[in-house]
Amino acid sequence: MKNYKLEISYDGTRYYGWEHQPDQMTIQGKLEEVLKRMVNQEVEVIGAGRTDAGVHAKAMVANVHMETRKTEKEILEYMNRYLPEDIMVTDVREASERFHARYKAVGKLYTYTCYCGDLKPIFERKYVTVLDFKPDIDRMKKAAEYLTGEYDFKSFCANPKMKKSTVREVDSIEIVQRRDKIYFNFHGTGFLQNMVRILVGTLLEVGKGSMTPEDVKGILEAKDRTLAGPTAPAQGLCLMKVDY
Repeated sequence: MKNYKLEISYDGTRYYGWEHQPDQMTIQGKLEEVLKRMVNQEVEVIGAGRTDAGVHAKAMVANVHMETRKTEKEILEYMNRYLPEDIMVTDVREASERFHARYKAVGKLYTYTCYCGDLKPIFERKYVTVLDFKPDIDRMKKAAEYLTGEYDFKSFCANPKMKKSTVREVDSIEIVQRRDKIYFNFHGTGFLQNMVRILVGTLLEVGKGSMTPEDVKGILEAKDRTLAGPTAPAQGLCLMKVDY
């Protein structure tokens, strides 16, 4: 039985996230469904992360152990033939037996996109969050400085019953405006449930003037989710890259 590394792009709009959910359509479920048909046995597709419902990915990485006579190219072609139109496998290659998409990952890059133009972004509405105000970029950049580094991000975790450590390292937060779009680029070793979306929601509160950059430092230290900003909508978030 060989171990295969997959790179996958998907539009998460109509899915209930990556991970299996009872009676719900998920990315992991669709991938396993197609591979099960291909090899005629149960398979488990292990993803580098567990994106939430409605979140997209340009380069999710996964691995799967399976027995097949098909070449890497044939596996890729088979999967893309039978996967729905909003999921695409961009690369298939045999990996070492010990490769594990989640445990071997050393970093991830997420991008959150906001739109602050005057006209409705009709053709991009599934991939951006539309703002009804124009945030102050400099204020948000100053606030982001307090969030860069290794800290306990409990205030930015959606799971109040999290038993494992909520310490994470965010090594860079880049906020860039290009015309009517604002991009928040987060790179870190790993992220908690809804963490990026809560960070964006909090930074937007700073950009709106409802919080000061210094407030963010206090929120981080308080380890209290109720003090942070709202969870930004899912459609603006995309997993861009996984590092190994």
